[in-house]
Amino acid sequence: MQKYICDVCGYVYDPAQGDNAGEIKPGTPFESLPPDWICPLCGVGKENFSPID
Repeated sequence: MQKYICDVCGYVYDPAQGDNAGEIKPGTPFESLPPDWICPLCGVGKENFSPID
């Protein structure tokens, strides 16, 4: 699955790990994150993330 990086702080969302703090289960693709999901490190929205090649 595609990983995404926060353009602001560098946090990497890895779908294989999910986001425990945001109650996102492992295996959740970035595209399936809720619209109000925010970066657990700096608090910006999904629009500030870019796919990692």
